[in-house]
Amino acid sequence: MTSTTLLHLDSSISPSGSVSRALTARFAAAWRARHGVAARHRHHDLAADPVPPVRAAYDALGRRTERKGILPLDDIGRLAEGPDEAHEWALSRPLIEELRAAGTLLIGSPMYNYTVSTGLKAWIDRVTFPGVHHDPETGAPLLRDTRVVVVAVRGGGYGPGTPRAHCDFQVPYLRAYFDRIGVAAEHLHVVTAELTRAADIPALNALQPLAAESLAAAEAAIDELAARL
Repeated sequence: MTSTTLLHLDSSISPSGSVSRALTARFAAAWRARHGVAARHRHHDLAADPVPPVRAAYDALGRRTERKGILPLDDIGRLAEGPDEAHEWALSRPLIEELRAAGTLLIGSPMYNYTVSTGLKAWIDRVTFPGVHHDPETGAPLLRDTRVVVVAVRGGGYGPGTPRAHCDFQVPYLRAYFDRIGVAAEHLHVVTAELTRAADIPALNALQPLAAESLAAAEAAIDELAARL
């Protein structure tokens, strides 16, 4: 892992006016300034340049690989049967290697229909190939020291104690996912900005002061994380 490599994913379908994009850009700018010329910043716009969804050949190769245990990446490629499986692996391997090389992963995740965007989910499906995030010799998680910053943005209110807290399938999902692939709990940081549609949805207009407070808290959290990660 290279500690001065930032992998930055945006998944908002809005090219402008996106709160998640503004917050991830804020983190990335501060992170680059802190780490200087040695820093590597890799940015992917998962809406403008989407990751192809996985196909049946991906599933077939994944099942064959899983039956053999944890394998080096080269060995997985040699297991591919036919051009479709080889193509699926060729789409997946560079994304897997990019994630494994990152010291910090920054994700902009707006909530759509109570969960993550299709663009982010497609990326997750691509990089979650059986065994690739564990050491083939020891089984140790390769991402245990990777710092992950999730910027979770929601148009309404879904925080603890709110009427729709039980509808949040965004943050709990991402926490469970990163735990599954071996990211240490102390390295997973979630920053939330709530009520971002308060100004333009009449039913939420009265909550604009709370929206401003939530955004200010998110910006402060972003600045604090960028100063130390």
